[in-house]
Order: sequence, then C-alpha cells, then structure tokens
Amino acid sequence: MWSCGLYRLDITNKIHSHEGYMAKISINLKDGTVNKAEKQVTTIVGIDLGTTNSLIAFIKDGEPYAIKDQHGKHTLVPSIIHFDPKGDVIVGEAAKDHLVSNPERTIYSIKRLMGKSFGDVDQFDSFLGYEIIDEDTESLVKIKVDETFYTPTELSSKILQKLKRNAEKELKLEIQKAVITVPAYFNDAQRQATRDAGKLAGLDVLRIINEPTAASLAYGIGINREQSSVVAVYDLGGGTFDVSILEIQSGIFEVLATNGDTFLGGDDFDKVIVQHWMAALDLTEQQIDADKSLGQELRTQAEEAKKQLSSKSVFETTISGKSVSITKETFQSLIKPLVQKSITSCERALADSTLSISDIQEVILVGGSTRVPYVIEQVSAFFNRPAKHQINPDEVVALGAAIQADILAGNRKDMLLLDITPLSLGIETIGGLMDVLIPRNSKIPSALGRQYTTSVDGQTKLKVAVYQGERNLVSDNRKLGEFVLSGIPPMAAGMPKIEIQFLIDADGILRVKAKELRSEVNTEVEIKSTYGISEEDMARMLIDSLQHAEADMQIKVLQEAKNEANGILLASNKFLTQHRDILTDDEFEQTTSLIQSLATHVDSGTKDEINAAMQTLNTYTAPFAEKAMDKTIKAALSGKKI
Repeated sequence: MWSCGLYRLDITNKIHSHEGYMAKISINLKDGTVNKAEKQVTTIVGIDLGTTNSLIAFIKDGEPYAIKDQHGKHTLVPSIIHFDPKGDVIVGEAAKDHLVSNPERTIYSIKRLMGKSFGDVDQFDSFLGYEIIDEDTESLVKIKVDETFYTPTELSSKILQKLKRNAEKELKLEIQKAVITVPAYFNDAQRQATRDAGKLAGLDVLRIINEPTAASLAYGIGINREQSSVVAVYDLGGGTFDVSILEIQSGIFEVLATNGDTFLGGDDFDKVIVQHWMAALDLTEQQIDADKSLGQELRTQAEEAKKQLSSKSVFETTISGKSVSITKETFQSLIKPLVQKSITSCERALADSTLSISDIQEVILVGGSTRVPYVIEQVSAFFNRPAKHQINPDEVVALGAAIQADILAGNRKDMLLLDITPLSLGIETIGGLMDVLIPRNSKIPSALGRQYTTSVDGQTKLKVAVYQGERNLVSDNRKLGEFVLSGIPPMAAGMPKIEIQFLIDADGILRVKAKELRSEVNTEVEIKSTYGISEEDMARMLIDSLQHAEADMQIKVLQEAKNEANGILLASNKFLTQHRDILTDDEFEQTTSLIQSLATHVDSGTKDEINAAMQTLNTYTAPFAEKAMDKTIKAALSGKKI
C-alpha cells in the first residue's frame, strides 16, 4: 500500500546562508504587468507584529520612520481585534475599549498562539478572556467567536491589514511588500503562520527576520560588513520578555541563544501597583471582579503611575474618591523580583551561548517597559556596560525592519544582498495541500527538516511529491518531481516518523531526502528547483497567490478541518470497537450518533460546522478516557497484590 497522504508532525529547522546578490522584479499587482528594469525607488515597509502593540515603518530620505495611526496621534496600534454583534471587525485602539465590557468577543495576545497546537495552550486558559478550542490534539489552535472558528493566522492578518491601511493613507500609495519581524525563538510553524498572515493581508512578505536582528540594524550594528560584534538584545514588552545573544559577522546575524518568559512584562509592573493600592484601600479580588469599572480604574492609574515614576519621585491620584500614592522607591522594591526574573533569563542565555559577560560588546533595550529607569540600571549593571536606549524602545524593532526592507529594495547600494529562493518549495500533504518547507525569499544555501506521519494503517510505501509555488493547493503550483519511500514497516496510522529534508545549495539545486526514523529506511532525489521557469512566470505566480489569498485560505482551513475530523473519526471508531464494554447503551448510541453527524459534516459541511461537530464529539467523549484508563489499570493489576 502506498499513498501521498501525509500528516505533519513536529518541526526542526536549520538555515545556513552565504553572501550573494538578489535580482529584483517590479510587479504591478493591479494589472499583473512585470518590469525587469526597475529604476524607481521601491517602498517596502517594515512591520513589528507585536504581542501587545504592532507598528509599521518605512524609509524616508534615508532614515526610518514609524507611521502614525489614521488620527495621526500614535505609532502603536494595539494588537487587539473585536468582533461586534453585527459581524464588523474593529482593530486597534477602538477594540481595546471592549476588553472589559466584551472579553469573549475581543481577541488579544494572538501572537502567543501563532503556530501553536491544542496541546500547547493549556497555560493560556486562565489568562485569556476568549474561547480557545482545546481538543488535546496536535492540530493548530482555533479561537471561537459566536459560531465562527478563527485561526491565529486569520486574526493576525486583520492586524496587518490595519497597519497596511494606515501606511497607505500616510504614504498615499499602495503598499505591496513588507518585512515582518518575529521573536528569535519562533519555530518554522510560527514563522510560516506569520508569512501566511501577511499574504492574507495582501502583502508580499519578502523576509521574516528576528526581532533582535531588526533592533541591532536600527542601531547600525551589522550594517558595516567589515565589522563583527556580539550583541545582547533585552526585550521587555507589555506581556512578554525575551533576551537574545547574537553574533554578527560579515552582515550575517546568528542567534547563539535565547531565553525569556512569555508571562513577564509591563502588565506585571502594573499588577503589583494595583495590589499595593488594593491593600491600602482594603479591597479584595472579589470586589474587583464584581466591579469592572473599579478594576479598570485601578489598572489605568497604575499604568500612569509606572510612566510618571520614570521622571518623578512620587505619584498621587484618587481611586473611587479615595487618595492613593506610591513613591519611586516603593515601586522599585515592588518590581525588583520581576526584574530579577529577567536577569536570571539573561544568565541562562549567556550560559547557553557559552559566552561570558566580558564577551558582550553591545546591549540593546527593546520594548516599552525598558523605559523604567530601574530596568535600565539593572540590565546595565548585569552586563557591566551601558545599555543602549536612545531609540524609542517601542519603535526600534519596526525601524530596523524598515532598514532591512530598504536593503532588500536595493535602495542602499553599499549593502550586499543575499541569494534567495525565488519561489517557495514544499510537498503535498493530505487533501492536496502544499506544506512549505523552504519559503520564498529564504537565503540560500538552506536546509530544513520536518517530520510527518502516515494517514493509513499498514502503509508500507509513501509517495513524496515536491512542488514550487505560493498557492495553498498543490494543483495551483508547479510540480517539480516525486519519489517513493519504500520498505516502511507496517504500523498503525500516525505511528511512523518520517523525516523529510530539503537541502538547496548555492546553485539552486534542491536535494530532497526522506527517512523513516524507526526503521532507518531512506531515499534521496535531486531536483533543479528553478529549471524551465522564467522571471515573468515567477512574478505571475506571486501575483496569483496574493490575488487569491483569501479564497486559498478558505480552501485550506476547510481541508485542514476535514483532515483533523477524519483523524478524530478514525480514533473514535477504534475506541468504540476496543472499549464497547465500558460504555452504557445510551453512551454508545449517543457517541455513534455524534460520529455520524461529524462524518456527514465532513462530506458536505462548512469549516465552522465541522469544527463545531468535532467540539461536540470531543466534549461528550472526554470522560470516556478516564473509564478506559481505569479498565487498563484494573487489567494490569489483575491477580496482583499491593
């Protein structure tokens, strides 16, 4: 038995790069015309897609500038999305107003869910006010609003669309291309989800770069290719913290180590002030929960106190008509344990990098919470050198992304660009979906490996079909070749671990390897990834991907829902066969009915109907797992004494 059906498992990611040049193609996304001789200055924006806030920047007269919102007031756009009862989508500052009044319809911190599976999100349950669908599977997480299910990619695209509109209004031109930043610790799935969000927002994402790399570029570090440096980037935002140790040589940025805390940031500074005032006012958590306006007033005033104590020695205000105050010394003592947690992360990152403090040549501060003088003082003391904070820490990552964008646009003639892959490379998975292993515009040479598994019991052969293109379905992309991995030991579906590796050399020659890890069965094929395709055809494939992004995403999420549902149907039917004796007649009949309902929706339902049917089946059958475990333990202990 052989099949091209593959399910994706975990991810390993290795990327190497050499120096070279990048050819540029000018594309008019409106009429599809292509002009090789691009003479005009190209505007490519840089985007910081943040957990708490996002912003967009561009280069003007050789200098990076952050773009303000439609009101011309703020560069920061809160990464918040609100769905009103009419179905309208509100993004940014206006959505922030609904966090307290409509938490179940207001989505925030979506970046934390990018590329995450259901099994990764247990820690978020108590933190988020909206509904995450956790079915304890390896499928990507979904967010439910009313009867609609959204992926983090879809939600992030709405933030990117907001930024794109702001930029187009400011610059009075259509924004087509962008560089988007991600944390250094983002894995391939999270980076690909970010790329997909950009495409869905109508952006050609030329490069995904690490936030520490962008921050370094904003300070001019790494632009001079003759210089080398070791840099520590300390990033303390509203809700998350991470520190990265970078080594920069010949313009190539290598992340030596990263560490951090996804639940440490300026919000925690606010919380300790709130708790301090609650004690002073003799307020309980129950009172705060019952009076949302009081809680909001406390949080708002605490945030203001934090800001003012950066320049003042005392902050005074009133809460519900009662006077409260806090001194700078008290504030510093309250946040000391939190800042120390970040310093501990710095120690761990240094240890992982095998460097010492004396090896660090530059320290850069990123994130609005690094404005707190005590933070600057403690970080500088730890690294034994002044931490750089001259550039607005809220904007520094976006500004660096704009510099990278300007380099890619070819507007900086002194910069040497890197050879890149002209189109994405990937394989076909279940349902005819394209799973990208090496994204378009990746530096080459590159190598990436990812694990998959089988979709059919007893499968002994596997067809691996390799494609090139930007669409979500392989039928819309260009097939490069295929090969068969034979000799897989017959196992239940989902048991084999098949690693597929793409290795593309400096000449653009792609080698694809497939190996079943349990049995060591392997094969390899060599493919010329760009053979027989013109620059015009490449450009048109890119245009098609952007013009059909929304329709492609709808097809993709429907097929992914079907794939996930088919896996659940297979597991559910096996469970009924193996554990019929532990179920009552009513339980058996109800489960059978729910299985049939899900199967019907897989055949003819929408994405949301399939997801709803899966959720209903999983919720009803969840208690059966405990029954099955009790049965197994009882059988194992049968005839034994304890």
